[in-house]
Amino acid sequence: MHSFSRRSAVFGAACACVGAHGLFATAVAQTPQQWSPPANADRCPSRWGAADRRGSMNLMTPERAKRAATLIRTGEIVECGQTLNQQMPFFGTRRFDVHLKQTFMNPEANRRGSNEELVVAEIGQVGTQLDAFPHQTIGDEGYNCVNIPRIMSRNGFTEMGVDTVGTIFTRGILIDVAALKGVPTLPDTYEITPDDLQAALTRQNTRMEEGDAVIIHTGWGLLWGRENARFVASCPGLGVAAAEWILRQNPMLMGSDNWPVECSPSKTLPDASLPVHQLALAVYGVHLLENMKLDVLAQRGQHEFAFAVQPLKVRGGTGSTVAPSALF
Repeated sequence: MHSFSRRSAVFGAACACVGAHGLFATAVAQTPQQWSPPANADRCPSRWGAADRRGSMNLMTPERAKRAATLIRTGEIVECGQTLNQQMPFFGTRRFDVHLKQTFMNPEANRRGSNEELVVAEIGQVGTQLDAFPHQTIGDEGYNCVNIPRIMSRNGFTEMGVDTVGTIFTRGILIDVAALKGVPTLPDTYEITPDDLQAALTRQNTRMEEGDAVIIHTGWGLLWGRENARFVASCPGLGVAAAEWILRQNPMLMGSDNWPVECSPSKTLPDASLPVHQLALAVYGVHLLENMKLDVLAQRGQHEFAFAVQPLKVRGGTGSTVAPSALF
């Protein structure tokens, strides 16, 4: 069974530059492999120490925010969040229901009427959503080998909840793999490789930097609300080698217009369930941003921008519905 050492990938001498495919280069490139996540000793403590609970959000510094602000030149804004409604794709028992409450007409002479709504939803895991670290585990442990049952409570997680993430304002880059392949949407279950990422970045004349919000355009978002059954059945996305290639360059987050960011089901690791989720959230401490609306950015060929998003302050939540924006 093939295993992976994040300690070797992150702290070793290997270069995390374009073309360095990491420890999966030979194990994943040719034939399907059995796979197990890294052992505790290989992934903990994190690069920020055993007590750390913020992971890649340690990269969210005032200097990085100021640098992102310099990318805003015209003041244009592209919204990258899907609209929440009852016609969205859903997984399993996830739901989003809106019930309008026409409450009352106030008795004063100005006749102020009031309307509200009751929303019943799995608010952390529907629509365009950001995953917090407790959302995914390796066995009973999460990021930095935190024992997840220990931090569970009736009202949410006592550590690493989505309320602790805070505002993300950093340089964002769009890696347009669909454009590289000359298609509006990548084929179902197409697994993006490190070579795809390198070729797309070269084609765009874009360079990845530490602390970036790295966003992958697959075109899968075009199915949103139109072909929901197909949208959730499978999807093109990052293969494990491609995800590791990005993660070793220390992004602030990884996002995509599909539902798991990664390819599902995995072609190179068919015995594994969403292995990139484990690598990003539990091993590297990098948040995932799913179900993004990227068609406008792709049509414009906008590959670099200031990126802004803030999760809802849901105490102890596993994630949050969000409405990210690209500014340039």
